[in-house]
Amino acid sequence: MNFFLKLFKLLSPELAHSFSLNSLKLLHKLNILRLFFKKNYKDENVIFLGMHFKNRLGTAAGLDKNGDYIDALGDLGFGFLEVGTVTPLAQSGNPKPRVFRNYRENSIINRLGFNNKGVDYLVSNLKKKTYKGVLGVNIGANKDSIGNQRINDYLVCLEKVNKYADYITINISSPNTPNLRDLHDSENLSILINAIDKSIKDLDISKPVFLKISPDESDETISNIITHVENSSFSGIIATNTTIDKSMLVNEEIKLIDGGISGEPLMNKSTEKLSYIRSKSKDIKLIGVGGVLSKEDYDKKINAGASLVQVYTGFIIQGPKLINNILNN
Repeated sequence: MNFFLKLFKLLSPELAHSFSLNSLKLLHKLNILRLFFKKNYKDENVIFLGMHFKNRLGTAAGLDKNGDYIDALGDLGFGFLEVGTVTPLAQSGNPKPRVFRNYRENSIINRLGFNNKGVDYLVSNLKKKTYKGVLGVNIGANKDSIGNQRINDYLVCLEKVNKYADYITINISSPNTPNLRDLHDSENLSILINAIDKSIKDLDISKPVFLKISPDESDETISNIITHVENSSFSGIIATNTTIDKSMLVNEEIKLIDGGISGEPLMNKSTEKLSYIRSKSKDIKLIGVGGVLSKEDYDKKINAGASLVQVYTGFIIQGPKLINNILNN
């Protein structure tokens, strides 16, 4: 396995990502994936918001944007998967290069920009999956959508994915879609949540809906978000997406690159947001994500108030062994 991880590092980041996931998919189809990645832990059988999880560890959105690898990733032992972010229309995302490795600090900077094949393509994959575990779908807005159309993009995706998802995440926190984070502002968020509340009622959706937030917001903004969520149909918050704050980085060259930072430098900042949210609300449901590269990181998210924890960059850097490292302790 270490040989393959070293090999993938020789490829460009996006090519390595595609090649590694397609390799997992092939091993799964040949029914030999578990020969390479053996499960060394017991199932926990967690119940959260009426959903049954075999453990608390899942994938974050961005790992499998289009739902092409659901069955293969599910076979690795994750307790749940989250696919997306998906938008109503297919879009290519921002110009390449747009993913940059920073191995010295166990991090990645990306400015992908919601590149995906569109919600209809994702739904077609959701219909074909054989994975029986919990599956969330992360939805967003197309880059060119503005004003009411941006709000409508979320409603279009919500209507199309709700029948095939166990939970849905409303992503307002990517730093790579212009002005998307403006939806954190109280007035803009109120408009979005009211529209989604109406759609949830009209479509009779009973599944959990989460709001995924940025780690770069002020405590005042976070407090307003908590109030909005607690007075809506939303079930909770996913904290957090990537950060544009590069002050914690040592690598000066990486600091000059635009995009969101994930991995180790994000860990403390994202966990502090979790802790702050929990300090303001004892009951709000939380999923923690951002910088999880070890069992210790995982435990910190749980101790900060998260009921579930997601990984992304840690999985890219370490591969499937991260699952056992976290769950087998």
